[in-house]
Amino acid sequence: MKSLLKYFLLVLAVGLIVLIVRASMHNPTGSILPEEIKISLDNEALAERLAESIQFKTISNQNPDALDMKAFKGFQLWIEKSYSQFHNNLSLVKFNETLLYRWQGTNGELKPILITGHYDVVPVIPGTENLWEHPPFSGNIDSGYVWGRGALDDKSGVVGILEAASYLLQSNYQPARTVYFSFGHDEEIGGGNGAALVAEHLKEQGIQLAWSLDEGSFLLEGFFPGVNKAVAAINVAEKGSVTLQVVGKAAGGHSSMPPKKTAIGYLAEAITKLEANRVPGGLEGLSLAMFDETSRHMPFIYKLLFANRWLFGGLIDGYLSDNTFTNTMMRTTTAPTMLSGSIKTNVLPIEAIAIVNFRLHPRDGIDDVISHVKRVVENENVEVRSMRWKGAVASQVSSWESEGYLALGRSIKEIYGDVIVVPGLMIAGSDSKHYGKVADDAYRFNPFVVSGSDFTGFHGTNEKISVDKFAQGVKVYVQVIKNGSK
Repeated sequence: MKSLLKYFLLVLAVGLIVLIVRASMHNPTGSILPEEIKISLDNEALAERLAESIQFKTISNQNPDALDMKAFKGFQLWIEKSYSQFHNNLSLVKFNETLLYRWQGTNGELKPILITGHYDVVPVIPGTENLWEHPPFSGNIDSGYVWGRGALDDKSGVVGILEAASYLLQSNYQPARTVYFSFGHDEEIGGGNGAALVAEHLKEQGIQLAWSLDEGSFLLEGFFPGVNKAVAAINVAEKGSVTLQVVGKAAGGHSSMPPKKTAIGYLAEAITKLEANRVPGGLEGLSLAMFDETSRHMPFIYKLLFANRWLFGGLIDGYLSDNTFTNTMMRTTTAPTMLSGSIKTNVLPIEAIAIVNFRLHPRDGIDDVISHVKRVVENENVEVRSMRWKGAVASQVSSWESEGYLALGRSIKEIYGDVIVVPGLMIAGSDSKHYGKVADDAYRFNPFVVSGSDFTGFHGTNEKISVDKFAQGVKVYVQVIKNGSK
């Protein structure tokens, strides 16, 4: 018995040693930092021009007749005036209100690149204007921030690109590789009349891009547990989307004589089941690549877990699934968004309907999600119905070992220094679903530092960006153009 105990303790000791050794070897994989690039910019002037751009109410509405075309035309004229050297030295083709500029390179044998953003913005929810510290289209500069709709999504990207290209033009820079710049006018409603036409045009011209860069993730501070560096997540893919109706059904009738369970009761039960039985996820592929690298910068206890996923994989997946941000990276998400029932207070509904939106992880197809939902909730009193629009699958996953990805990573580190660069997954959508059709690789990244508190501004209230952080992002765009156009 004693010998058996000794053998057990020996095996346990060896196992602990193996775990600790693997954790001690789980260190950052990054190479030597590139030399820091010094770029001198007028931060206040940059902020003033971004503020001016916000004052144009380039709001995308689902109803085309509700568009204020005067605002879109005004924004375009503002570009011509504010960035005259850019506008006059590059060729321009328009697709409705989307602008495609072309900066001719000196080497026609090199594939071109595309750097893009969109200048349309989402509406402000009516009645919430008084919740803003500054009016949403004022472009006020206060307390070190530029305030207003589009400050993050995505006029900072468009203006940042214009500022960077203008800086290089003033320095007489000439790219070897042709550079396209596309500024979309309808990204917030799908890009069908802008980016889609740009991609179609490039295809008709026989132009295949080496890579494209669109809006996407940011330099994230405080989003990964135990990581005290900014994480530059260059999104190499974006999620797809499908929306379904979950319908509770019952006999209906007068509300004075309700049955034991109503259509709404059946629906509530179904939604509860759906939220408790999410689409399966986990760390693999792209998600694993992101967390494998970021975990190398975490405290030792986290390294111990991630370096030994063969033992702690279930614990890690459970922990990450409980965090709203990290959960989105690991799976197709489930979001009930709209409810409808009876037409009158004293009428029991025959049908109670929930609209549920799913953002598809690249591992899942539309039919996979529909099958999952039906398996979880469908019965004689609950029906799952597809919407008229079938949905969109997730994008292809671009390479994070390509020349383009490496150029982006180098550009970020040349300005920000010791930050963590990882491949990421865009949890929303972008115009890259169109541009990616004519690019070998499609990347999505905005070179601005954001923290958790900043994210409430996306499509929300008090959208703003730091003056200094905006200027730093412009410097990254300068290096992206230089490194990417070689």
